[in-house]
Amino acid sequence: MLENARELRRRMTLPEVLLWQKLRGKQLLGLRFRRQHVLGPHIADFYCHELRLVVEVDGRAHEAQRAADQSRDVWMDEQGLTVARLPARMILQDITEALNVILRVALRLMPSLRDRLDGVG
Repeated sequence: MLENARELRRRMTLPEVLLWQKLRGKQLLGLRFRRQHVLGPHIADFYCHELRLVVEVDGRAHEAQRAADQSRDVWMDEQGLTVARLPARMILQDITEALNVILRVALRLMPSLRDRLDGVG
C-alpha cells in the first residue's frame, strides 16, 4: 500500500498538484497536510491528522466510482475521519473557493482555529 501511495505522489493530477501547492508547508492556518496518505486499506488524496480531515479531489474518473467512493467514505466515517470532497473542476476554476471549502470544514471541526484566522492578514 505504501508503494502505491508513493506512485500516486509521483503521478498527481493537475488539480491535486495545484491544491498541494496551497496546502503544503502549513500554509492553511498552520495545519499540516500529507498527500497520498495511507489510511487503513485506502489512500487519501490529502490528510490532516490534527483535524482527522481527509480531502479528496474528485475528477471525471470518479463519476464511475461513486459507489466505491461512498463505501470508502463510510469506512472513513467509522474511523472518526471527516471527508471533504472537492470537484477537480472547482480547483481548476477557483482555487480560492476550494480552499474556502476546506477552511469551513476545518473551522467546524476545530473552532479554536478561528484564532489563527484572526491573526492572518
